[in-house]
Amino acid sequence: MDNNVTLIIIGVIGLIVGFVISKLLEKNRATKLINSAKKIAAAITKEAEKDAEALKKDKMLQAKVKFIELKSEHEKVILKREKKILEAVKRTRDKESQISNELANAKKINSDVEFKIKDYSDRINYLGKRQNEVDKLHRRQIEQLEVISSLSAEDAKSQLLESIKDEAKSDAMAYIQNSMEEAKLTAQQDARKIVINTIQRIGTEEAIENCISVFNLESDDIKGRIIGREGRNIRAIEAATGVEIIVDDTPEAIILSCFDSVRREIARLSLHKLVTDGRIHPARIEEVVNKTIKQIEEEIIEVGKRTVIDLGIHGLHPELIKTVGRMKFRSSYGQNLLQHSREVSKLCGVMAAELGLNPKLAKRAGLLHDIGKVPDTETELPHALLGMQWAEKHGEKPDVCNAIGAHHDEIEMTNLLSPIVQVCDAISGARPGARRQVLDSYIQRLKDLEDVAFGFKGVNKAYAIQAGRELRVMVESEKVSDEKAAELSFSISQKIQTEMTYPGQVKVTVIRETRAVNIAR
Repeated sequence: MDNNVTLIIIGVIGLIVGFVISKLLEKNRATKLINSAKKIAAAITKEAEKDAEALKKDKMLQAKVKFIELKSEHEKVILKREKKILEAVKRTRDKESQISNELANAKKINSDVEFKIKDYSDRINYLGKRQNEVDKLHRRQIEQLEVISSLSAEDAKSQLLESIKDEAKSDAMAYIQNSMEEAKLTAQQDARKIVINTIQRIGTEEAIENCISVFNLESDDIKGRIIGREGRNIRAIEAATGVEIIVDDTPEAIILSCFDSVRREIARLSLHKLVTDGRIHPARIEEVVNKTIKQIEEEIIEVGKRTVIDLGIHGLHPELIKTVGRMKFRSSYGQNLLQHSREVSKLCGVMAAELGLNPKLAKRAGLLHDIGKVPDTETELPHALLGMQWAEKHGEKPDVCNAIGAHHDEIEMTNLLSPIVQVCDAISGARPGARRQVLDSYIQRLKDLEDVAFGFKGVNKAYAIQAGRELRVMVESEKVSDEKAAELSFSISQKIQTEMTYPGQVKVTVIRETRAVNIAR
């Protein structure tokens, strides 16, 4: 029992001793670790101090460099400011010296002006005195002249004014006459230039219309089908279209004859459709002709629209557009009416622009001037007046209406567009070759017109102008009186009407003038 207790005590003591020894060993280890950590911390601290010292030196160096840079920039700014200040001071001194010089000059000028004013004042006083003396002498001379001439000053003045007035009147008349002659010459030259330039700038192809059309066939066998049994087909076509169809020995062709180009075109298109389709009999012929008539009406409207668009004319009434399209199928003395109207329209536009007028309005009047030549029904009115009535009915402007109605002098011209349209119509229709006339017969007709006038007594000169539309006759004032001149114009017009053949109308103008000629030597 005692041995066990002893063993336990010894064991406990051994444990205590072991625990104490282990604690001592741990303490020694901890002490070593602490010392080692202190050494490492001291080394780190020393290294940090070295780095801090180096960074401090580097920052101080950068600060010094920055300070030096700022100092140099500041010195530069100061130098610039000082330079500007010096320049400003220099300019100020220069201005001061300039002002001083100007003040000195101004003082000198003021002194000169004062001297001149004083001199002028003295001269004015002297001139006033001299004027009084001259007035006294003038009055004495007038009194002496009145005594010598036995006329008062007022009478002499009135006589002098009358003589000056007479001389001024004669000089003025001479000047006016010279000015008028020069103006007439200049106006004639300018008019020629405008007309020539207009004709040169506008050129359209010459279109000659015939009264027949040739319809070509693929073979002569088709002629029999067109004629039909006992001629019923050809009679049906002629009855439906109003066109005479001539079938002769001409190979692969038949001839369509009619003065109306619209009906001739309807017949041509109808035949083309019938031949292409192959079915040719009276019922089919009537059906095709009716369809073709509608097609032609649509084409007429399309042609009218295309024409006004090409010419740049806007706002035209649909009925007038349709009338313009119908011109394509009308001719005047062999000249296609639509081509003629287009040409007149372009000529009017150019000439109006040359004269400073409205070219669009002039082109409008030129295009519509012959619309009276395509009436729906026969009428006794001249085509110019009929066209004017249509234009007024469909809302055209008064200037355009007057130009249409006056282009053959049926009514009086009231604006400048009217003579332009008349001249351009003459240019387009009267030039040789535009209408179906041989040049020799054209020239011979003009000579015959002049010869008719020379057959009367008192005729001095005669000129056929405007392509034979007007005969201008100059008579001798000693042999023909004013009343006789009117009778002579009527007699010449009657003789032309009975003895000559001519297109349109001929205007006979008899001119009688009295001239007073004096020569200043």
